[in-house]
Formats: sequence, structure tokens, C-alpha cells
Amino acid sequence: MYNHLLCSFGGQAKEQYSIMPTPESILKTTFGYDTFKPLQREIIDNVMARRDTLVIMPTGGGKSLTYQVPALLFDGLTVVVSPLIALMKDQVEQLRALGVPAVFLNSSLSPEEYQANMDSVKSGQSKLLYVAPETLLTPRIYALLSSLKLDLLAIDEAHCISEWGHDFRPEYRQLVDVRRKFPSAVCMALTATATPRVRADIESTLGFTHKNEFLASFNRENLFIEVTPKQDATAQTLKFLENFKDQSGIIYCFSRKQVDELAATLARYKYSVRPYHAGLDDGERRRNQEAFIRDDAQIIVATIAFGMGINKPNVRFVIHFDLPKSIESYYQEIGRAGRDGLPSHCLLLYSYGDASKLRYFIDQKEEPERSASYQHLDAMTRYAESSMCRRKSLLSYFGENYSQENCGTCDNCGAEPGAQTDITIPAQKFLSCVKRSGEKFGAAHIVDILLGSENEKIQKYNHQSLSTYGIGKELSKSQWMHISRQLIERGLLNQEPAYRVLSVTNKGLDMLKSREQVFGQINEAKRTARLKSAAAEEAEYDTSLFALLRTKRKELADSAGVPPYVIFSDKTLVQMATYFPQTKEGLLNMSGMGRVKYEKYGEGFLSIIKEYGKDRKVEEKYKAPMRDKEDAGGRSTAVGNAYNAGESIEALTARYGVATDTILNHLSRFVMAGNTLHSTEALLSLSGLSPSQQQKVFAAFDELGAEMLKPIHEKLNAALNYDELKILRLCYLCNKK
Repeated sequence: MYNHLLCSFGGQAKEQYSIMPTPESILKTTFGYDTFKPLQREIIDNVMARRDTLVIMPTGGGKSLTYQVPALLFDGLTVVVSPLIALMKDQVEQLRALGVPAVFLNSSLSPEEYQANMDSVKSGQSKLLYVAPETLLTPRIYALLSSLKLDLLAIDEAHCISEWGHDFRPEYRQLVDVRRKFPSAVCMALTATATPRVRADIESTLGFTHKNEFLASFNRENLFIEVTPKQDATAQTLKFLENFKDQSGIIYCFSRKQVDELAATLARYKYSVRPYHAGLDDGERRRNQEAFIRDDAQIIVATIAFGMGINKPNVRFVIHFDLPKSIESYYQEIGRAGRDGLPSHCLLLYSYGDASKLRYFIDQKEEPERSASYQHLDAMTRYAESSMCRRKSLLSYFGENYSQENCGTCDNCGAEPGAQTDITIPAQKFLSCVKRSGEKFGAAHIVDILLGSENEKIQKYNHQSLSTYGIGKELSKSQWMHISRQLIERGLLNQEPAYRVLSVTNKGLDMLKSREQVFGQINEAKRTARLKSAAAEEAEYDTSLFALLRTKRKELADSAGVPPYVIFSDKTLVQMATYFPQTKEGLLNMSGMGRVKYEKYGEGFLSIIKEYGKDRKVEEKYKAPMRDKEDAGGRSTAVGNAYNAGESIEALTARYGVATDTILNHLSRFVMAGNTLHSTEALLSLSGLSPSQQQKVFAAFDELGAEMLKPIHEKLNAALNYDELKILRLCYLCNKK
């Protein structure tokens, strides 16, 4: 195996590896990283043990490395199946820049290039072969692979296998035949978006076992997620873009016409922008995509046809100008932002009109596709209208529990807490209107009745004669719509998925009969300031040096005919502009700086940094090698153990340099993980409530549970702040054990 690896890499490999290569040595010397991301090492071990493996990992989580590293350790060939020509080209370019022998076979190649790549695979020179599923199924490719040792078959975008997925492709179902033809090859299936149902379908189709499923967190911490009502979408977009001067981003629109109009408008405002949709000819579409990938154009305005397989890591924002058709599509599209780990912003402009437009197109479909599409759209609209943490909503959709009270990086968690007030009368009016109109209409029509609208639909159904007609003029339409969403969230109203028709639940009927008080908000919560741009967040780096390094990177990329990020990512340049490395060892300590890249580009960048530092008398700063982040569970365990050993809350805040609130969060996670705190007296002393008030809170925990504090906060009419609730939750949990 080792000799084969040396031969494959040639002389450079002999310089890189003086001992038997390991996953860690390949990670550092070839890819330039010090540590694996969560689950990568476990997945690689599983594959190297020749166990079929299902990998569910979010965009930017490092899926590619989990088959690229084994490919360099196995003796034989690794075949990577992808439906995306752009992805094949992109990954092969990046691998070649790292000194890894890889080729692809698809329709974009000339006959001569195609044959040359076939010969490279046949001779054993290439370690990785990227192919489309339909290519892999041809007799010509089957004959080629039959003559070789195929060690690994990696199926990317594996959700395409499932009929329950959002992007089902029949040719993917046929890949099971390839598995049968090459039974000795270990098989991997990889995807970024798969619900539990889709995962089960992939495993069943490919014959995988559950113990070989690796499910990484779907949480992308560096993405700020925002949904805002669509009013003047173009003006809102222009305002948003003011915060992202000279930075890359994608804007998704529903129609080709909207793409062309918005791209033209942005161009008039001097933005570097290109359109992308199926109505453009192949040449123009390809040129526009290349311009975006190579940083010749900063913004791409596109239909959903754009982005699959694009591995551009420095996309700083994604705007959804129109509503996506499903949460899977939405998650996949926002996943194209911030793949380098730097802060990025995802904005969705939401309107009821967009949802109605999508329902019209769904109506044209046949069953069972129509029902599945309605379910996808219903989940998407519920997400857009929810006041819950965006992360909690997204992750729960994919079967993952997110237990933090406040993620700090979404619009709902960043909203100023709204004042809770008695909304019993408005709630009664709304529920009564739903009932009296026959429970056959959506929220917008109910609001029109309450406001006394004279529109055509009101006249058509004679709803001006209802007793609830015009009884809600004291509130605006947006206030009534906000109330309707709260009534749905609290289970007083049910909303039918297809047409969003409202009906009163049994709980709602009981509320009407008993006149039970309902507390909520009349106005939507005010949003706080948005996440700063990546450049503003990375306050430590020298922006002037970064600009020089970026210019050098662009020159090298243009000369080599590759995208700039193939040379180095923004993250690598940011680290150079932070630590000013002036030696070979210092530069090799930058993230993404492998030995092959150093040999190709290192001296050029070092000379720029040295010259810049010399003029300004700036010296190299020490950068410790990267370490795995201490996970929240590990920190929480350490805090809990220290508290049980007698360390006070005050001492813990001083030791970790954090606020009391953070220590309380760690102690809560410690207890929820099944541990206990030896004494709660010190915790109770932090509470400013009387014993009777504390008992009311404990009773609320008995009724509603202690996992989330927001329901408790609402139950107590928002009379207590969250700090008090966190203290008492800890005491409650400990006393329950």
C-alpha cells in the first residue's frame, strides 16, 4: 500500500512521507490541516475497515475528506459518483493543486481529453475517478473498472437515491447494480440533506446497516439566519447589500424573468453581478458561473438551477428573494454560504403571495408527487412564519434536537423580547371568525373579514354579513397575522398543509367556552442589528495585507486557469494577515497550507508578508497549532465537576472568563446529561424570588417540563426574567433526581 502511494505521488510524495502514511499525516502534509473535524476520523476508520458507510454531514462539514483520505491510503482506485459536472471539475482542480492524481469523465471533455483520462485510470496513475451515475452505468466504463482493483465506491448527493428526497433521480437507483458487480469495494453514501425517512430509504436501497451511519450535526454555527417579511424586495436587497461591499454572494429567485430584472437592477447600481438560469444559452451560463467562481463577478442572481456542486468557500451571503419549495432545498442553498467557516448571512424574504404561487404550480402535478410537494411547502411556510429559534426549527426537521435557549445567530433569537400582554379578546375574535366562516379559509381572508374589507372574495362568499365582519379594525393586518401565527403555535388553531385552511382545535373551542386568558404579543418583536460582515468580524487581521495577498492569489489563479480558492481559501489568507508568518515553518502552520501548496506558492506569499512587515516593522506572531474545539459537553462536564468539588459560581465565572449566565447554561447541560449537583443552596441564594414565587415556577416546570424556558416564561405572563428561570430550573432538575 505504502509503495503504491509513493508511486502515485511521484517524487513529492517521497519527500512528504518518511514513514508509513496515516490519516493524520495525509491530512497535514497534503491538505494542510492540523486536526480532523467532528466525525471525520471515525468515518475514515470505518471505511478503512471496509465497512459500508452512510455519511450525513452538512455543507462545509468536510464530507469530501472522508473519502479522499481513504483514497490515498487504499492500494486501488476510488470512484466518486456525482450528478454534477461542476463539482467534478472543481474537486479535481483542487486535488491536483494539492498534488493528488485525480481525473473526471463526463460530457464536458473533448474525445481526446476523455481518452487521456481513461488511460490515466487504466495505467494506475490516478487515485480518484469522478463520474456521473449515467456514465458509470455504461459498458465502456464497466469494462475499464473490471480490469482494475476498485477499493472504494463513494456516492455523493446520495439523497438522489430516495423517492422521498427533494431531488430524486431514477439513475441513482441503478447504482445498486454497480455495487453487485464490484462486491469487494467498500461503499460510501454521502449527503448534506436527508430526513430520517430519506436516510432509511438510502440504507435500505444500498443494503447498509444502521451501525455504520454517521450523522453529524446539521448546525452551521457561522451562519446568521434571518427571515423577514417581503415588502419592497428589490429595495430590501439593495439595503442588505450595503453591508457586503466587494464580497461574494448568491441571490435565488423563483423565475427566470425575476433573475434578469434583478441582475439588471443591481448592475445599474454598479454591483459586479451576473444572471444564471436555464433560459440562457449554455455558453453564457457557463461563462457567468466561471466569472463568479473566479471572483471576476461578486454576485450571481440565479434560479435554483445554480449552485449544486459549487465549492466556492468565500460566499459571504445567500439571499432568497422568493420562497424555496422545501426546507431541504432551503438548507442546501444557505449551505453554500460560509463554507470556509467565516461568518456569513442568510436572508429569506417571505410573503404569503410566494406561497400561493408555489401552491398553484403544485396543483398542476399528479399524485403522489402533489401530496409530497404540499408537505414540503407546508413545512417551509411553518418555518418562515415561526417565532421559534431558526436553528431549532431547522435541526428538528432533520431529526436533531437543539437544546440551547438562544442560538444568538438568528433573527428570532436576536429579537428584543416583546412585552407579553392579554390578547384574550383578539384571540376570541379570530377564533370566532374562523368558526363562523365555515373553517374553509386561510389567515389572510379571516383578517380581511375582521378588518371589514370590501374585496371581491368577501363579496363572493357574502362574508360582509357575518357578525365578525369589521370587528377587528383596532388592529392592523400585520398585527392580526402575527396573532394568527401565535394561535397556531399554541395549538388553538390548526392549519391544513395544502391550502393553509384554518380550523379551530378542541383546545381552541375550550378556550372560547371557558374564556380562559391568553397572553401573547400584539406586535412582532423588534429585530436587533444583524451580523457584521466577515471582514468586520475578523477584527484582528490586517486588511491592507489581506488585499495584497488576495491580489497575488488572483494573479496565480488566472495564470493557472483555476478559481482563486483552489490556490488558497480566504481563511488561509486571513490567518496570514493575522500572524504575519515569515518562515517556512510559520507559513506551514496556516490552515490549508500543505507541503505541495507551499512548494508551489509559499515563497511568493512569504515575500509579500516579509516586505509588508519590514516597511511597518511588524514581526511574526506566534500561532499555536490548531486543536479540536472543546465541545460544549466537555466544558459542561468540567464546570459541573468543579462545582461539585466546592467551587462557587463566582469562582467559575472568573476561571473561565465568562458571564454567570454561561456557567448556569453549562450546569444545566451537566444535569440534563444525567449528572447531579451536590448542593443547590448556593444556587437558590442567587434567586431574588420569595419561596411562594419559586413554588409557582416549580409548578410550571411540573406542567410543561424543563427542557425549554420560553413556554415557562409565557405561562408566567413574562413576569420573570430568564436568569431567574435558569437558576430555578437547575434547582428543579436536581431535586427531581
